[in-house]
Parts: sequence; structure tokens; C-alpha cells
Amino acid sequence: MTIRVGIMGYGNLGRGVECALKQNPDMELTAVFTRRDPGSVKILTEGVNVYPAKDAKDLADQVDVLILCGGSATDLPEQTPEYAKYFNVVDSFDTHAKIPEHFAAVDKAAREAGNTAVISAGWDPGMFSLNRLYGNAVLPDGKDYTFWGRGVSQGHSDAIRRIAGVKDARQYTIPVESALEAIRSGETPELTTRQKHTRECFVVAGEGADKAAIEKEIVTMPNYFADYDTTVHFISQEEMERDHRSLPHGGFVIRSGKTGWDLEHNHVIEYSLKLDSNPEFTSSVIVACARAAYRMKQEGMTGCKTILDLPPAYLSSKSGEELRKELL
Repeated sequence: MTIRVGIMGYGNLGRGVECALKQNPDMELTAVFTRRDPGSVKILTEGVNVYPAKDAKDLADQVDVLILCGGSATDLPEQTPEYAKYFNVVDSFDTHAKIPEHFAAVDKAAREAGNTAVISAGWDPGMFSLNRLYGNAVLPDGKDYTFWGRGVSQGHSDAIRRIAGVKDARQYTIPVESALEAIRSGETPELTTRQKHTRECFVVAGEGADKAAIEKEIVTMPNYFADYDTTVHFISQEEMERDHRSLPHGGFVIRSGKTGWDLEHNHVIEYSLKLDSNPEFTSSVIVACARAAYRMKQEGMTGCKTILDLPPAYLSSKSGEELRKELL
């Protein structure tokens, strides 16, 4: 059976979801919902309509899974619990500190409606979360280290763009190389957030905007910049288009641990990603999680889930027989 997918929000992530669906023959795009004028939104898939976001719940019978492509700062905390009342949903909520409260809100709405929701799908949280879990399970005596970048963080860039006076922004997350190399060598230092990463922001300010106030709001923003050494550059829109159009990213999850009766043997597990397009890779993870959400709903498993709760086989379009033959 083909899984019918709706997209809520047609920015970088929404377009990435549309592209990912093209590569998954067991899934099809049936609707795109937008807060903009639907007539101004041109999608790639022929024969699929674009609807106002306010009409989404009236089309619930045409969508098996609704993928929510809004930002984590303000969109998803409201949208995911609301749409979980009408749809099976997947989002990419990535404010790590607020995941527990987001989970609780979405779980309540989804359980009351008998729907299945998957939150925080992507690569971190998401694929990196899985690798932290595997590392902890295999090497219980050890430490986790996660590094991001160098690359553009969509969530952090979106948070800056929502500041009054900001026209456009890109935020780059940059690992501190000396810390990364120390851990790869088997050391297990205690590192603060500030010792692991720096953040670099490129901002286009509106005419007459208070740049000093914008910079202060950025560097003091809790959960995003306050705990990091953050540099803010103000540039023109032309410079933004010329130098910062692409959205690369990547990172590393490292688990350093010991085994043996006297903990005499050291081990390092490293998982890394190097991504040409952060939104397209994130979208690809989301689409796989949408498949899992649909399958779980078919089996009566409702409420909110994260990637840690999903049976790995449910992410794949392959049958159990194919997976055992080809991947096991």
C-alpha cells in the first residue's frame, strides 16, 4: 500500500521532503499546506495541490502522515500537538533542552486522538541520538562526545531570522579542533559547551535596524547562543547570496570507553556525517520516520515516539526477508 504524505510548510525542509519522497516508491505526496498564498507556491510534483494551512484538518482523510516542516523556535511547539489531533505526524524539533516537554505535549494530543507522532527526527536529534544509544549500550564504561559542523544550522539560523530587524541570516557551527583530536586519541576530558564549539553568524539587517541590539539578542539567546563563543558579522544581502547560499553541515558522535576485568582495553566508536545539504539529508531521515509512524499506527501503537522508540526495520521500505538477506 502506498503511504500518502502531506507536507506542512514549503521552505528548505519542505522541498527536501518532496525530493526524498521521489526516491521512495512506497510513498507519495498528496498535499502541500502553506501559510503563504497557495498560488505563489510552486512545487516540483505534478498533479499535487497546494492548500492554505488553515484547511489542513479538512483534508485529513487524504493524508496518512503529515510531515511538519516548520521551525523549532516557535512553529513546532504549537503545530505538532495541534496537528497530532487530526493526523499521524512527524517533525524535526531540535531544541534538545525542550524535547521532554515537547514530547509530553505531543504525546497527550496524539494519544487522545488515537494517532501516532514521531518528534525530533533528523540527524541530531535523530541519527546521532541512535549512535549515542548504541555507544552507551555497547560501552557502558565510557563517555559520549558530540561535535557539529563546520556547517549551517537551520534551527539556529531560523532563530536569528525571527529577531526584529533581521532580514536574513546564516549560522555556522564550528568544532574546536583541539578538543576533537584529543578525544579521537582516546582521552576523556570533561568539556564545557564552550570548549567544544564556536558559533559564527552572518546577518543581513533591515534598513535602520539597531545592529547592536540585534547582536546582543543573538549572543544572549538561551538554548542557542548564550553558552558559546559567538561571533556576529553584518553583511549585505548580495554578500549573503554570493557566499552563503548552500546549506552544508555534518558532525561526529564519539564514544570512548573501556572493557576488560580491570578496564585495561580502550575503544573508540566514531560515527560521522558530511552533508552537502543539511535540509535534504534531514528530510530524508524524516521521510523514513514517516514510514515507521505509518506502520506503527497500522499495528495500533499510538502516542508520541522518538527515533529511539522506532524498530529499525520499520524505517526501511524493504521486507524483513530482504533486510536479513542484504543487510544483516
